[in-house]
Amino acid sequence: MKSIGKIDSISLRGRDFEQLFTSEDYIIVIAKSVGMFEPKLWSDTFKKSLTKSIIEAKILHTSTGLTIALKRYNRSPTKQTLDIAGLQGYDDKSKLLNDFLQSHFLEFMECEIKRIDICIDFVKVPNRIIKRLCSNRDILFTYYNTTYYKTKSEKKTNPILDIKIYNKQEEAKLPRPMERLEFCFKGAYFPKGMKLKDLDKKFISKMEKSIKRFSGLDVKILPISYI
Repeated sequence: MKSIGKIDSISLRGRDFEQLFTSEDYIIVIAKSVGMFEPKLWSDTFKKSLTKSIIEAKILHTSTGLTIALKRYNRSPTKQTLDIAGLQGYDDKSKLLNDFLQSHFLEFMECEIKRIDICIDFVKVPNRIIKRLCSNRDILFTYYNTTYYKTKSEKKTNPILDIKIYNKQEEAKLPRPMERLEFCFKGAYFPKGMKLKDLDKKFISKMEKSIKRFSGLDVKILPISYI
């Protein structure tokens, strides 16, 4: 029986996402731009620092209470990146994120894929999976409650794929034990300029094979329309 993999996070790249958010349901606040730099505003909102590669950073506030990051990077200044993270949580925020995604589904399908995170949840990740991960990626890097499985050449960064396991119960304050295995497929994994609408069964199958190659786990990834 196959395990179910779900899309937990999506990072998309487009010309100007702000054109989608002009109604009174949205407010956009600038954290970094020409002549403006409010790093504390960004770190207080997302619990992350602004890196030097980000040349423009804005915070999208929705009428439902969501805060979503809008960024431009120095390597692609004409395009804006939008991050939707936490689609497979266990709280009201995840439902709101899914509603937000669905409300702009058609527009987002025309955007380029920058990153997609696939998650598989367990009460406890089986030892056979951990052994398989260690046989392929023998460097363990631990950050807070997350363990990253990497090769010697990757060090802390990898433009193609990150694999990690973390305590989902602790992270989400759940009443029951849960561990999450996550595969983060990054920009270099996808063909250049690949759009979200092109994430069809053929390419999802490729991602499933990558997961099986590194973890030994048979996974069926639910397509974007199932979110």
